[in-house]
Amino acid sequence: MSLKFFDKLSQDFSKLLNDKKQYNVVIEVDKGENMKSFTAHSVVLCYRSSYFDKELEDAAMNENHIKTIIIPNISAQIFEIVLKYIYGGIVNIENEETETIYKLMIVANELNMDELSIKLENYLIESKASWLRTHFSLVYRLIFASNEFKCLKQFYNDIIVKHPNLIFESEDFTSLEETALVSLLKRDDLQIKEIEIWDYVIKWGIAQNPTLPTNLEEWPKENFMTLKTTLRQCLPLIRYFHISDKDIWRNVKPYKKILGKQLWEDLIQYAMFPDQPVNSIILPARSISTPELPRIVNEPFSTIINEEHLAEISSSIDCEPNAYSSANIPYKFQLILRGSKDGFDPKTFWNICNGHAGTVVVAKVAGTDEILGGYNPLAWDNSNTKNTKLETNDSFIFSLKNGNIQNSIFSRVKNKIGALWYYNSDFQNTRGPCFGNCEFLLHSEVSDFTQDNECWCYYDIHAFYERPIRTISGYFSIVDYEVFKIVKNH
Repeated sequence: MSLKFFDKLSQDFSKLLNDKKQYNVVIEVDKGENMKSFTAHSVVLCYRSSYFDKELEDAAMNENHIKTIIIPNISAQIFEIVLKYIYGGIVNIENEETETIYKLMIVANELNMDELSIKLENYLIESKASWLRTHFSLVYRLIFASNEFKCLKQFYNDIIVKHPNLIFESEDFTSLEETALVSLLKRDDLQIKEIEIWDYVIKWGIAQNPTLPTNLEEWPKENFMTLKTTLRQCLPLIRYFHISDKDIWRNVKPYKKILGKQLWEDLIQYAMFPDQPVNSIILPARSISTPELPRIVNEPFSTIINEEHLAEISSSIDCEPNAYSSANIPYKFQLILRGSKDGFDPKTFWNICNGHAGTVVVAKVAGTDEILGGYNPLAWDNSNTKNTKLETNDSFIFSLKNGNIQNSIFSRVKNKIGALWYYNSDFQNTRGPCFGNCEFLLHSEVSDFTQDNECWCYYDIHAFYERPIRTISGYFSIVDYEVFKIVKNH
């Protein structure tokens, strides 16, 4: 029988971290005004991270037998969490913003702390999927620059195969890592025509060689060999025998020199005699189905509103006097943020929604049937240096019918000068979206909209909107809230 005392062991090692007498390592992180020094013990660092083992081996020792390690690309906030993990084996992320957790995962990977990195990777996928989808560009390209993050790569590729335009039609497609492109080409379920895949692969390969002539007719044999070398990992993954004869002749033939003589002869033979065997490998056709929006299995589009609410909000966006039918809604409501998944810290709202225009905020009030919200046609902006009023005639606030609430209330702007408030970084710690003179405001002094009854909708003062959306005054908290980006149906 073994008696285990891991909790006490963790507590004692955590105390060792604060010991300023026996340390023999100084670690300087961040740079400029944000640079901060931490003290540590070489024996602990070496056994907990192969990265530090290598760095300490190469670091010079001063006259006091202290070694210094400089890591300018890691913030002091992140490194403090890392040190607590190294010494105590504990990482408390309960009150951390999702972006901080993501950065912590990256740093843990860079410092060869696989246990921590993998744990955080799984946590983000299981608990912060909405944030990962919203920050697609930020995360996707970085993880494919690494050999790690296999689960995150799978998570994103599962989305991309259904919505390939996220990558192939993006402005920076040609800067995509080769490993990312290859991982997509291997997928049998990539939802895009094979000839389009061929065109994108050629586009990517040419972009990697900017000195190639723009006119293909001017290419000597050497230029084709250069392109072939660049695409050596991609070309075997194209399903050539599932491209139409017309597209082979029009799109593939100009680049036949990069295919090899045997493959090109087999394509010609296959076009003329499809029942005859060929020497080249025929990969299976991709299984293309009707794409759907990526959602977690069995997850409703909203935990707060229904299709009837979508119709009401959509008609109000278009200033229609009569609500659209649920079957004729002209907009898609794309989820950006859900409090129960992404957290209820006001700062989370400003970080995730920053840059998104044409959004609807909906919130479920605690202890009542009320569903309150507002529509903002402008882009949210978290970079303000001072609290700023935003002007628009097109925003509105609302209370939706639900349970004991018999009728919806939609209140439009009557004074555009203060239709919305955007806060500076200090106020973003306590205040989320604000419409008018606090005529709809999510607010919390403890950085959690569900906790301290600090949200409010002014009942007596409605200076910027036509009428109040609550029939009672007083502060309240919420049980959940969501932010949707409104996209016009094509």
